[in-house]
Amino acid sequence: MLKTIQFLREDFANKWRGRDVFSVVQGLTGEVFRYKEGRRTLRFVLEGKSYFLKYHQGVGWLEIIKNLIQLRAPVISAKNEWQAVYFLEQNKIDTMTLAGYGEQGLNPAKIQSFVITDELVDTMSLEDLGQQWRSRPPTFSTKITLINKLAAISKTMHESGMNHRDYYLCHFLLDQSFAQHNTINDDTRLFLIDLHRAQIRQKTPQRWIVKDLGGLYFSAMDIALSKRDLLRFMMVYSGLSVREILTCQQSFWDKVAKRAVKMRDK
Repeated sequence: MLKTIQFLREDFANKWRGRDVFSVVQGLTGEVFRYKEGRRTLRFVLEGKSYFLKYHQGVGWLEIIKNLIQLRAPVISAKNEWQAVYFLEQNKIDTMTLAGYGEQGLNPAKIQSFVITDELVDTMSLEDLGQQWRSRPPTFSTKITLINKLAAISKTMHESGMNHRDYYLCHFLLDQSFAQHNTINDDTRLFLIDLHRAQIRQKTPQRWIVKDLGGLYFSAMDIALSKRDLLRFMMVYSGLSVREILTCQQSFWDKVAKRAVKMRDK
């Protein structure tokens, strides 16, 4: 018997009632952002509203074996993404809004799956923000607020048992109106996206925390961050004073910095 998991939000359930959802999803067309390793990512418009679809048609045994040889967990389904969205929602971290998801099949190499999310409109990535700051530096308050937000999100995510595996500034989105006024306050929402490789456990292993934080630091290396900025992130993330960090966590943060430098040198 074909194993099937399926959820459609009410608006999609009404539109596609009585139809084979997997056939409908497979036939959706729009602006393709990625088509690789059995995964297609596209933006489509339905009744005037825009959405993102990630459709997995099965990665094949070759891709699974290649990942296992490299000691990497293969991504065989969109299930990672929708579980990560639920996880972040439960932990009060802003992310994408689910419109639907599904999975069918038993053979790991041939599992068909999809996830549909509302498009986060009128947003910009923190990577673009960093480039903007080269010509229009932020106020001290804005920079501190953003560092605090990033550190708090990272802390909550890791302490709750999730690591992202693609943890870069480009995967954080904030309100595009920031581009005009160039300020961030405590009410500014920061959305974490691109969750298809996320892993959720009871406790996040340190090596995956180092990978996440190293990736975040690597992606911020072109931004003019001072030593105080970095220490502020460490303080919020760890909940420790600077003295305690330098005494108890120096080795950990050295690993994070080493990971970032290694990525830059590649």
